[in-house]
Amino acid sequence: MKTELKRIRKKRKFTEELKRHLVKEFESGKYSVLELSRLHGISVQNIYYWIYKYSTVNQRGYRVVELKESSMMKVKALQKRIEELERIIGQKQIQIDYLEKMIELASKDYQIDIKKNSDTPQSGGSKKTSQK
Repeated sequence: MKTELKRIRKKRKFTEELKRHLVKEFESGKYSVLELSRLHGISVQNIYYWIYKYSTVNQRGYRVVELKESSMMKVKALQKRIEELERIIGQKQIQIDYLEKMIELASKDYQIDIKKNSDTPQSGGSKKTSQK
């Protein structure tokens, strides 16, 4: 004989401070309603209710329309920034490799120890170049 277990839903109570904070985040354009819902684990309906209740801009009777394009534009801008930073890192790594090769050649050809600390290993940058 199996007993059926029912899931007991605990009712959560949100402070007015949290509600107003979520409404401010929405009004600032930092997050969409869906993002706030996922971030805080709160239903979309509750967030819309709080927007209509606490918002200085949005009022009941008016539909809140969010632009999905704006969130897509944010993602595209962030992806562009990532690509730019990766390019900069690549350039810096090439510079490091070049300078390390110059130090290596100076120490071989001119017997000059340019490194401040000769125990320091070279960075693990790109492949080593072939020697002449």
